[in-house]
Amino acid sequence: MVHQPAADADWWRTAVIYQIYPRSFGDANGDGIGDLPGITERLEHLARLGVDAVWLSPFYRSPQKDAGYDVADYRDVDPIFGTLEDADVLIARAHELGLRVIVDLVPNHTSDQHAWFRQALAEGPGSAARSRYVFREGGGERGEEPPNNWQSVFGGQAWTRVCDRPDAPGSPWERDGQWYLHLFDSTQPDLNWESAEVHDEFRSILRFWLDRGVDGFRVDVAHGLVKAAGLPDWAGHVRMVEGTDVPGDGVAPPDASDDAVTGRSPMFDQDRVHEIYREWRAVLDEYDARILVAEAWVEPLERLARYVRPDEMHQAFNFDFLVTRWDAPALRESIASSYAANDAVGAPTTWVLSNHDVVRHASRLGFAQTGKGPNGIGAEDPQPDAELGLRRARAASLLMLGLPGSAYLYQGEELGLPEHTTLDDSLRQDPAWWRTGHAEKGRDGCRVPLPWRSDAPGLGFSPTGRTWLPQPESWAALAPDAQEQEEGSTLRMYRAALELRAGLGLGAGALELVPAGEDVVAARNTGDGRPAVLVLTNIGADPVPLPEGHEVLLASGPLSDGAVPADTTVWLRDQA
Repeated sequence: MVHQPAADADWWRTAVIYQIYPRSFGDANGDGIGDLPGITERLEHLARLGVDAVWLSPFYRSPQKDAGYDVADYRDVDPIFGTLEDADVLIARAHELGLRVIVDLVPNHTSDQHAWFRQALAEGPGSAARSRYVFREGGGERGEEPPNNWQSVFGGQAWTRVCDRPDAPGSPWERDGQWYLHLFDSTQPDLNWESAEVHDEFRSILRFWLDRGVDGFRVDVAHGLVKAAGLPDWAGHVRMVEGTDVPGDGVAPPDASDDAVTGRSPMFDQDRVHEIYREWRAVLDEYDARILVAEAWVEPLERLARYVRPDEMHQAFNFDFLVTRWDAPALRESIASSYAANDAVGAPTTWVLSNHDVVRHASRLGFAQTGKGPNGIGAEDPQPDAELGLRRARAASLLMLGLPGSAYLYQGEELGLPEHTTLDDSLRQDPAWWRTGHAEKGRDGCRVPLPWRSDAPGLGFSPTGRTWLPQPESWAALAPDAQEQEEGSTLRMYRAALELRAGLGLGAGALELVPAGEDVVAARNTGDGRPAVLVLTNIGADPVPLPEGHEVLLASGPLSDGAVPADTTVWLRDQA
């Protein structure tokens, strides 16, 4: 397998982009919740780290039922995060530091507090306001059954009934009315993308933020939006993070669509969703160097690559790589397949290991059985091996950063932060915790406020020491001020890796996987005018001898006796 880069690649093809979860990055006003000024104050940390851009999770006006992914106003900042002026200051400061700014966009659903949804409830069945959402009559003799059997990603049924006749006499069923679809929480009604008004509104929202200077959009649930005609029943269920489809028993009900037999759901990855992104790409092409990034939990990789064809998105998160187990053959296959699928459409491959929706990889990799793992870890659950998890996480990160393409880092991974796996259940806020009847712990454990100073209250997150979720005591040793003084710390490793990656042009290199043993991933990264760099990861139990004729540039852990220990990655420069 040989991956060749495109000529004259734009910034986004090789960028390292850092995800900021605003409520947990930095708090400037002391209320314990992160805000935009708190981000602006700490942007120099990211410039020094060496990233090219930041992506901010939602900061729009919202009731915060799903941490801001329930948007009430796409053109305003929620007061807990600041003001529109604060957003302008943040964007300007980022640009001064050479950082581009990508903001989250949530087009699959709004909040139930959005003006459109309130109008839809007020104006009732058959109104133009209702046509902006997915309202349907119920089944059963009296409309008491939901319109189909779809389940919410967060647990429970994906339909809620509204009261359309509150003043009608008689029993409750005589007062109840239509049902609305919500693939996530009941406070997040799905928009109807068959409506021309919805299309017009989102093109306007894109221009609103582009005119304020943002450099692109990460599109939430990008594989959603369009649903199969007729909203057919489906034999599967959607129980993985943010919409990954998990087939059921494979037995389709008599009236189900063919998708129920194949496992591809009627609510995700419908072909007509690509028409929307062609519209959006045309809008972004009116501006210079702006990008669209798809959050699309789609399989196989060939279908994911459809989102990054030349006239659609610029990037799509490579979740196949994120969920691949810590196994050399599996990782080699993921890397090779990712390049093959994206090269076929002329798109860069985008690498990611952690984000705000999954257990941090420093904890995921601390288990014998690796992969995406559970949706959250609680105190009574089996606990990861912290030392093993960090060692593997550093090796995985160095492998990822040595590959051509674009890479995404989740806030705090440069510090080696693990998941908060002992969070008190009484503090959990993720709707998945409640809607699954506590079967899933949810995503709070990866969203805990960052540590900034080892000796400060709240580890320097807030001037008052307040934090909306408590931080593990062990995080004090991982704060940047502590790691600055530690030779070989995770923070210093990340800085060195990003400096080398930029200086050697590894993101724009050509890549070839080379044989180096069953338990080894070895990738040769070549570029014009420089020696090749061999990225070698030992996943086996036994040390692997360093190849001759190479200079060690960087390693994820100590090397010993001319060998690469288990769970270690090394970058080697060809001296031939």
